[in-house]
Amino acid sequence: MRRLTRTVNGRVGLAILTLLVTASLAAAAGLLPHLPAVQHPDQALQAPSGEYWLGTDQYGRDLFSRVLVGLQLSLRISVVAVLISTLVGAMAGIGAGFVRGWLEAIVLRGTDILFAVPSILLALAIVTALGHGWLNSAIAVGIVYVPIFVRVVRGPVLAMREADFILAGRGLGFSTWRLLLGHVLPNVSGILIVQVTLALAWAFLTEASLSFLGLGPPAPAASLGKMVSDATSLAATAWWTLAGPAVAIVMAVIGLNLLGDALRDAFDPSTGT
Repeated sequence: MRRLTRTVNGRVGLAILTLLVTASLAAAAGLLPHLPAVQHPDQALQAPSGEYWLGTDQYGRDLFSRVLVGLQLSLRISVVAVLISTLVGAMAGIGAGFVRGWLEAIVLRGTDILFAVPSILLALAIVTALGHGWLNSAIAVGIVYVPIFVRVVRGPVLAMREADFILAGRGLGFSTWRLLLGHVLPNVSGILIVQVTLALAWAFLTEASLSFLGLGPPAPAASLGKMVSDATSLAATAWWTLAGPAVAIVMAVIGLNLLGDALRDAFDPSTGT
């Protein structure tokens, strides 16, 4: 933590992440100035004011409340998606690098197939097949980023496979599962932590892209990508309808990327103590 907060990227990334998590918790607890789904046609397209901090949309809904709810929804989808990617990708990568043989061949061919399809097109196809909903969006985004975790983990595990402590464990009769869980997994945890942070930013952006295209959580859910999509035709006359959700997406992606870069430096032994 000391090495993380020593850099500007780490401090800024942590500050933005803290702000995002606080806003999401406030939305989850219902601590909002207005109900995000309630329409007030007589208050439509109101500019930012003391009552409506980010203005209102074309239906008279409070944009500040909707942005907070949208952040909470996007973070939930991103966390579940990255959890799926980490569990599936890391286990497959560790198995491919440590066991090798037929398991490695199957895993690598599977990742090659997934890498051959552009990520957004693959996510679109999966969501179309599964249907709308936040969980289906999380599953789609999670599957898209599984190959990245496989590749990131497999390389270090291949180098670790012939390390002295692994050979010593085999000589002492340790089972494969004991070696994997007790020795290999702890040694790749730093790489996984960094990759998880970066993947959160990618997942957040991918989820916003799906919602922008109309394949995110259905209405009346407040989705940042859908809010940006709805505001594109209003930006010329009501700029605030686009500014709120767009700035929230940009801040989240930048903050998570900065935090990932800082974590990578913090776990790099060549940077010193």
